[in-house]
Amino acid sequence: MYSIERELASAGASPVAGVDEAGRGPLAGPVVAAAVVLDPECPIVGLDDSKKLSPQQREALLPEILAKARAVALAAAGPREIERINILQASLRAMAAAVEGLRTTPAHVLVDGNRRIPVPLPQTPLVKGDSRCACIAAASVVAKVYRDRVMARMDGRFPGYGFGKHKGYPTRDHLAALERYGPCRIHRRTFRGVTAVAGA
Repeated sequence: MYSIERELASAGASPVAGVDEAGRGPLAGPVVAAAVVLDPECPIVGLDDSKKLSPQQREALLPEILAKARAVALAAAGPREIERINILQASLRAMAAAVEGLRTTPAHVLVDGNRRIPVPLPQTPLVKGDSRCACIAAASVVAKVYRDRVMARMDGRFPGYGFGKHKGYPTRDHLAALERYGPCRIHRRTFRGVTAVAGA
């Protein structure tokens, strides 16, 4: 998974950052982005697209990523920002903010997906980058773990919705809770599954 980073480094583009987000699809909560600069001399075994890993595997990888990475940064966009500018733009802004928050300025940014992010740095969008590139995979794990932790906390603040279980995704239980209680403060009121509920 390090081949793309090594190719860029051999071409003089070092360090390389990977950036990814978690939380585009849910009906509630923030979208969280992470940017990671890995150390090629300290490879991390088991990195993969966070969606292919179990919660336990992601939690086990996080401390190793934080210990071995040259730099890690997080950023997020909350429900009101998502409503205001739409989820795509909020995701791109969050990813840009994560890259800008790195203590090491990357020479090149590898972005998961098919769009560039609004930062004045050389960058390459990579479709399915979290399955192809170690630094993007690491970013996907970091973003997913931190977002899941946020939603677990929201479960305590807004009981009844089951945020700790489904993390805001439109599961049958979540949609049933929306019908029963209506949307709460962290729901994205421009999303179809929320607007369909009376009073949204």
